[in-house]
Amino acid sequence: MDLRKLKTLIDLVAESDIAELEVTEGESKVRIVKSSAIPQNQMVMMQPQGMQQHYAGAHAPAPAPVAAPVAVPAEPTGHIVKSPMVGTFYRSSAPGSPAYVEVGSSIKEGETLCIIEAMKLLNEIDSDVSGVVTKILVENGQPVEFGQPLFVIG
Repeated sequence: MDLRKLKTLIDLVAESDIAELEVTEGESKVRIVKSSAIPQNQMVMMQPQGMQQHYAGAHAPAPAPVAAPVAVPAEPTGHIVKSPMVGTFYRSSAPGSPAYVEVGSSIKEGETLCIIEAMKLLNEIDSDVSGVVTKILVENGQPVEFGQPLFVIG
């Protein structure tokens, strides 16, 4: 994919309400994500050989320092509920509403644990086991990635 196409895609995302755009061309894949926390558009182009090249917009400022991720114990005891998608994590159905679960809450299989907002859709995330919530690993309103641990259920 040439630089002019990439610049056009970056401008398209910057000027629209699109939060994320992913384009595959042959064996190359480009993903552009617009984030309000970082004042620039970021794009990653993945090569089939596993090499990655990072590009930023031509007139974008230098990247802002990124906060260190919160350390999560390597071996939490219990069942880990992971995020099934990329989105924003919410502990309750609406601001000011009580959280679906708290640490120490007894839950049954199929009970709603949280909501993940993805592409303006609210997706309820249900427990796949019964037990007691021993840890909540994500803060309310925090962005989450696919496969990121959300809860530990004992």
